[in-house]
Amino acid sequence: MPKTMTGTFMHVVKHNGLRGLYSGLSASLLRQLTYSTTRFGIYEELKSRFAPRHIDPATGKPKAPSMGVLIAMASASGFIGGIAGNAADVINVRMQHDASLPPAQRRNYAHALDGLVRMVREEGVGSLFRGVWPNSGRAIAMTASQLASYDVFKRTLLRLTPMHDNMATHFTASFLAGVVAATVTSPIDVIKTRVMSSSGDHGVIGVLKEVYAKEGMRWMFKGWVPSFLRLGPQTICTFVFLESHRKVYRKIHGVPEPE
Repeated sequence: MPKTMTGTFMHVVKHNGLRGLYSGLSASLLRQLTYSTTRFGIYEELKSRFAPRHIDPATGKPKAPSMGVLIAMASASGFIGGIAGNAADVINVRMQHDASLPPAQRRNYAHALDGLVRMVREEGVGSLFRGVWPNSGRAIAMTASQLASYDVFKRTLLRLTPMHDNMATHFTASFLAGVVAATVTSPIDVIKTRVMSSSGDHGVIGVLKEVYAKEGMRWMFKGWVPSFLRLGPQTICTFVFLESHRKVYRKIHGVPEPE
Protein backbone atom coordinates (compact mmCIF):
# COMPACT_ATOMS: atom_id res chain seq x y z
CA MET A 1 0.00 0.00 0.00
CA PRO A 2 1.46 3.46 -0.91
CA LYS A 3 2.74 5.53 2.01
CA THR A 4 2.68 8.98 0.38
CA MET A 5 -0.13 11.27 -0.78
CA THR A 6 1.03 11.12 -4.42
CA GLY A 7 1.40 7.36 -4.30
CA THR A 8 -2.05 6.94 -2.81
CA PHE A 9 -3.53 9.27 -5.44
CA MET A 10 -2.01 7.25 -8.29
CA HIS A 11 -2.99 3.96 -6.66
CA VAL A 12 -6.63 5.01 -6.39
CA VAL A 13 -6.78 6.35 -9.97
CA LYS A 14 -5.06 3.25 -11.36
CA HIS A 15 -7.33 0.75 -9.65
CA ASN A 16 -10.59 2.70 -9.34
CA GLY A 17 -10.42 5.47 -11.94
CA LEU A 18 -11.14 9.13 -11.29
CA ARG A 19 -14.44 8.18 -9.66
CA GLY A 20 -12.44 6.50 -6.92
CA LEU A 21 -11.22 9.92 -5.78
CA TYR A 22 -14.82 10.78 -4.88
CA SER A 23 -15.54 7.64 -2.87
CA GLY A 24 -17.52 8.63 0.17
CA LEU A 25 -18.88 11.86 -1.31
CA SER A 26 -22.44 11.11 -0.15
CA ALA A 27 -21.15 10.28 3.34
CA SER A 28 -19.08 13.46 3.38
CA LEU A 29 -22.14 15.53 2.50
CA LEU A 30 -24.19 13.78 5.18
CA ARG A 31 -21.42 14.46 7.68
CA GLN A 32 -21.39 18.16 6.87
CA LEU A 33 -25.19 18.30 7.23
CA THR A 34 -24.96 16.82 10.72
CA TYR A 35 -21.56 17.68 12.17
CA SER A 36 -20.77 21.09 10.67
CA THR A 37 -24.23 22.63 10.91
CA THR A 38 -24.47 21.55 14.56
CA ARG A 39 -21.12 22.95 15.67
CA PHE A 40 -21.38 26.21 13.73
CA GLY A 41 -24.97 26.76 14.80
CA ILE A 42 -24.27 26.19 18.51
CA TYR A 43 -21.08 28.30 18.43
CA GLU A 44 -22.83 31.28 16.84
CA GLU A 45 -25.78 30.92 19.23
CA LEU A 46 -23.48 30.89 22.26
CA LYS A 47 -21.68 34.00 21.03
CA SER A 48 -24.97 35.78 20.38
CA ARG A 49 -26.12 35.00 23.93
CA PHE A 50 -22.82 36.21 25.38
CA ALA A 51 -22.84 39.61 23.65
CA PRO A 52 -25.98 41.22 25.22
CA ARG A 53 -24.73 40.35 28.72
CA HIS A 54 -21.34 41.98 28.26
CA ILE A 55 -21.65 45.60 27.19
CA ASP A 56 -18.67 47.94 27.15
CA PRO A 57 -19.77 50.93 29.32
CA ALA A 58 -17.45 53.27 27.41
CA THR A 59 -18.91 52.55 23.96
CA GLY A 60 -22.26 50.97 24.73
CA LYS A 61 -21.43 48.16 22.29
CA PRO A 62 -21.21 44.41 23.01
CA LYS A 63 -17.78 43.27 24.15
CA ALA A 64 -16.01 40.61 22.16
CA PRO A 65 -15.54 37.36 24.13
CA SER A 66 -12.01 36.68 25.37
CA MET A 67 -9.88 33.99 23.76
CA GLY A 68 -10.54 31.62 26.67
CA VAL A 69 -14.30 32.10 26.41
CA LEU A 70 -14.20 31.55 22.63
CA ILE A 71 -12.25 28.31 23.07
CA ALA A 72 -14.74 27.10 25.71
CA MET A 73 -17.71 27.91 23.45
CA ALA A 74 -16.07 26.26 20.46
CA SER A 75 -15.12 23.17 22.47
CA ALA A 76 -18.68 22.66 23.70
CA SER A 77 -20.03 23.18 20.18
CA GLY A 78 -17.50 20.75 18.72
CA PHE A 79 -18.27 18.05 21.27
CA ILE A 80 -21.99 18.08 20.46
CA GLY A 81 -21.28 18.30 16.73
CA GLY A 82 -18.92 15.33 16.94
CA ILE A 83 -21.61 13.15 18.47
CA ALA A 84 -24.23 14.35 15.96
CA GLY A 85 -22.02 13.57 12.97
CA ASN A 86 -20.29 10.41 14.20
CA ALA A 87 -22.35 7.87 12.23
CA ALA A 88 -21.82 9.75 8.96
CA ASP A 89 -18.13 10.06 9.77
CA VAL A 90 -17.76 6.29 10.23
CA ILE A 91 -19.37 5.71 6.83
CA ASN A 92 -17.19 8.41 5.26
CA VAL A 93 -13.97 6.87 6.58
CA ARG A 94 -14.99 3.38 5.49
CA MET A 95 -16.04 4.39 1.98
CA GLN A 96 -12.80 6.30 1.42
CA HIS A 97 -10.73 3.47 2.91
CA ASP A 98 -12.36 0.89 0.63
CA ALA A 99 -10.20 1.84 -2.36
CA SER A 100 -7.03 0.87 -0.48
CA LEU A 101 -8.32 -2.61 0.44
CA PRO A 102 -8.17 -5.83 -1.62
CA PRO A 103 -11.48 -6.40 -3.47
CA ALA A 104 -12.40 -9.30 -1.18
CA GLN A 105 -12.21 -7.09 1.92
CA ARG A 106 -14.14 -4.09 0.59
CA ARG A 107 -17.51 -3.23 2.06
CA ASN A 108 -18.78 -1.63 -1.17
CA TYR A 109 -21.41 0.62 0.36
CA ALA A 110 -23.53 2.04 -2.48
CA HIS A 111 -23.98 5.36 -0.67
CA ALA A 112 -24.16 6.81 2.82
CA LEU A 113 -27.69 5.61 3.63
CA ASP A 114 -26.87 2.12 2.37
CA GLY A 115 -23.85 2.12 4.65
CA LEU A 116 -25.91 3.20 7.67
CA VAL A 117 -28.52 0.48 7.08
CA ARG A 118 -25.91 -2.24 6.54
CA MET A 119 -23.90 -1.22 9.60
CA VAL A 120 -26.97 -1.44 11.84
CA ARG A 121 -28.03 -4.75 10.29
CA GLU A 122 -24.60 -6.40 10.24
CA GLU A 123 -22.86 -4.87 13.28
CA GLY A 124 -25.64 -3.50 15.47
CA VAL A 125 -26.65 0.04 16.42
CA GLY A 126 -23.51 0.41 18.51
CA SER A 127 -21.41 0.44 15.33
CA LEU A 128 -22.81 3.90 14.53
CA PHE A 129 -20.92 5.17 17.58
CA ARG A 130 -17.64 3.44 16.79
CA GLY A 131 -14.85 5.83 17.66
CA VAL A 132 -17.27 8.43 19.04
CA TRP A 133 -14.89 9.53 21.81
CA PRO A 134 -11.81 10.13 19.64
CA ASN A 135 -14.13 11.65 17.05
CA SER A 136 -15.68 13.99 19.62
CA GLY A 137 -12.21 14.83 20.89
CA ARG A 138 -11.20 15.61 17.34
CA ALA A 139 -14.34 17.74 16.88
CA ILE A 140 -13.47 19.70 20.04
CA ALA A 141 -9.92 20.28 18.80
CA MET A 142 -11.10 21.13 15.29
CA THR A 143 -13.78 23.60 16.38
CA ALA A 144 -11.61 25.27 18.99
CA SER A 145 -8.63 25.57 16.62
CA GLN A 146 -10.71 26.57 13.59
CA LEU A 147 -13.57 28.75 14.83
CA ALA A 148 -11.98 30.28 17.91
CA SER A 149 -8.64 30.89 16.19
CA TYR A 150 -10.38 32.56 13.26
CA ASP A 151 -12.10 35.05 15.57
CA VAL A 152 -8.82 35.69 17.42
CA PHE A 153 -6.80 36.11 14.19
CA LYS A 154 -9.41 38.44 12.73
CA ARG A 155 -9.56 40.54 15.90
CA THR A 156 -5.75 40.73 16.05
CA LEU A 157 -5.43 41.74 12.40
CA LEU A 158 -7.99 44.52 12.83
CA ARG A 159 -6.31 45.78 16.00
CA LEU A 160 -2.62 45.57 15.05
CA THR A 161 -2.59 46.15 11.29
CA PRO A 162 -4.11 48.72 8.91
CA MET A 163 -6.48 46.03 7.60
CA HIS A 164 -10.24 46.59 7.74
CA ASP A 165 -13.20 44.25 8.17
CA ASN A 166 -13.27 43.15 4.53
CA MET A 167 -12.56 40.22 2.25
CA ALA A 168 -8.77 40.50 2.56
CA THR A 169 -8.94 40.26 6.36
CA HIS A 170 -11.42 37.39 6.23
CA PHE A 171 -9.21 35.49 3.77
CA THR A 172 -6.02 36.02 5.81
CA ALA A 173 -7.61 35.08 9.13
CA SER A 174 -9.28 31.98 7.66
CA PHE A 175 -6.03 30.85 6.01
CA LEU A 176 -4.21 31.08 9.34
CA ALA A 177 -7.09 29.29 11.07
CA GLY A 178 -6.81 26.50 8.50
CA VAL A 179 -3.11 26.05 9.29
CA VAL A 180 -3.84 25.88 13.02
CA ALA A 181 -6.73 23.45 12.55
CA ALA A 182 -4.73 21.08 10.31
CA THR A 183 -1.82 21.06 12.76
CA VAL A 184 -3.92 20.52 15.89
CA THR A 185 -6.15 17.80 14.42
CA SER A 186 -3.51 15.83 12.50
CA PRO A 187 -2.63 13.38 15.32
CA ILE A 188 -6.30 12.87 16.19
CA ASP A 189 -7.19 12.20 12.54
CA VAL A 190 -4.67 9.36 12.37
CA ILE A 191 -6.14 7.64 15.43
CA LYS A 192 -9.74 8.31 14.40
CA THR A 193 -9.21 6.83 10.93
CA ARG A 194 -7.51 3.71 12.29
CA VAL A 195 -10.29 3.10 14.85
CA MET A 196 -13.21 3.76 12.51
CA SER A 197 -11.85 1.74 9.59
CA SER A 198 -11.50 -1.35 11.76
CA SER A 199 -14.27 -3.89 12.27
CA GLY A 200 -12.98 -5.29 15.55
CA ASP A 201 -12.78 -3.83 19.04
CA HIS A 202 -9.65 -1.75 18.58
CA GLY A 203 -9.66 0.88 21.32
CA VAL A 204 -7.82 4.18 21.24
CA ILE A 205 -5.04 2.97 23.58
CA GLY A 206 -4.48 -0.15 21.50
CA VAL A 207 -4.26 1.82 18.28
CA LEU A 208 -1.84 4.33 19.88
CA LYS A 209 0.47 1.52 20.99
CA GLU A 210 0.34 -0.06 17.55
CA VAL A 211 1.13 3.06 15.52
CA TYR A 212 3.85 4.17 17.94
CA ALA A 213 5.53 0.76 17.77
CA LYS A 214 5.52 0.84 13.95
CA GLU A 215 6.15 4.52 13.19
CA GLY A 216 7.44 6.25 16.32
CA MET A 217 6.45 9.89 16.86
CA ARG A 218 6.22 10.49 13.09
CA TRP A 219 2.66 9.15 13.15
CA MET A 220 1.39 12.36 14.76
CA PHE A 221 1.69 14.44 11.59
CA LYS A 222 1.32 11.72 9.00
CA GLY A 223 -0.99 13.12 6.34
CA TRP A 224 -0.63 16.78 7.37
CA VAL A 225 -0.28 17.99 3.77
CA PRO A 226 -3.45 16.33 2.42
CA SER A 227 -5.21 17.39 5.62
CA PHE A 228 -4.30 21.04 5.02
CA LEU A 229 -5.16 20.78 1.32
CA ARG A 230 -8.64 19.78 2.45
CA LEU A 231 -9.00 22.03 5.49
CA GLY A 232 -7.34 25.15 4.07
CA PRO A 233 -9.75 25.82 1.18
CA GLN A 234 -12.69 24.57 3.24
CA THR A 235 -11.89 26.97 6.08
CA ILE A 236 -11.39 29.93 3.73
CA CYS A 237 -14.64 29.31 1.82
CA THR A 238 -16.57 28.68 5.04
CA PHE A 239 -15.57 31.91 6.78
CA VAL A 240 -15.78 34.13 3.69
CA PHE A 241 -19.36 32.90 3.22
CA LEU A 242 -20.11 33.11 6.94
CA GLU A 243 -18.91 36.72 7.16
CA SER A 244 -21.17 37.68 4.26
CA HIS A 245 -24.07 35.92 5.96
CA ARG A 246 -23.34 37.69 9.26
CA LYS A 247 -23.38 41.12 7.65
CA VAL A 248 -26.68 40.46 5.89
CA TYR A 249 -28.24 39.00 9.05
CA ARG A 250 -27.16 41.91 11.25
CA LYS A 251 -28.40 44.44 8.71
CA ILE A 252 -31.82 42.77 8.41
CA HIS A 253 -32.31 42.31 12.17
CA GLY A 254 -30.64 45.51 13.29
CA VAL A 255 -27.98 43.73 15.33
CA PRO A 256 -25.04 46.00 16.21
CA GLU A 257 -21.58 45.00 15.05
CA PRO A 258 -19.41 43.64 17.89
CA GLU A 259 -16.52 45.77 19.02
